[in-house]
Amino acid sequence: MATAVCPGSFDPFTLGHRYVVERAAARFDEVVVTVVVNPNKSGMFSVDERIALIEDDCADLPNVRVDRWTGLLVDFLTANGYSTIVKGLRSAVDFDYEVPMAQMNRELSDIETVFLLTDPRYAHVSSSLVKEVARLGGDVSPFLSPHIHERLMAAVTGERKV
Repeated sequence: MATAVCPGSFDPFTLGHRYVVERAAARFDEVVVTVVVNPNKSGMFSVDERIALIEDDCADLPNVRVDRWTGLLVDFLTANGYSTIVKGLRSAVDFDYEVPMAQMNRELSDIETVFLLTDPRYAHVSSSLVKEVARLGGDVSPFLSPHIHERLMAAVTGERKV
């Protein structure tokens, strides 16, 4: 069975992320959306909250599941017998950032990275930008699933639902 791992911090999971996961799910038997934990960074949402939001958002995709990992991503793939990473690209900037990591992953563990272009509607969307715009009162609803938008706005306004 061909499995692909879609890693990221997903704080929050945007429609751009969702688009890449859908495209990967159409091409692989299984897709593991992996929330990669960076112990040096604190997100707006806890790792457990991010996992729950992604699971809810991808509930209609039967071959998608969500996991977490702290540490080197290739170790996660190797430990689980996976050999493919799927990353979304928004622009040449993403490409320039991702290619050295893909090459390093291949050298370390013979892990291949597949790049999928995002939908042009989301080429300017990042989790960081969505959070910044939301904090400043802008409408980010076009970039998030409704339930994620609701949770983001609750977190921004201090009415967080845990």
